[in-house]
Amino acid sequence: MFNGNRFISDTELAKRLRISKRTLANYRSNGIIGFYCIEGKILYAESDIEDYLKDNYLPPLI
Repeated sequence: MFNGNRFISDTELAKRLRISKRTLANYRSNGIIGFYCIEGKILYAESDIEDYLKDNYLPPLI
């Protein structure tokens, strides 16, 4: 935790979203999600991921 923000690894995020680590790498390369690279380790702020999911939520049509 840093400045009240919790960070998660790419492995943990891939498990949570049920996508591959390669898909996460594509998201990073395409600027879809923000990330931090600290000493070679990729980290994601949970708040950034929550914001991304909220912004891309599509409600049911029914």
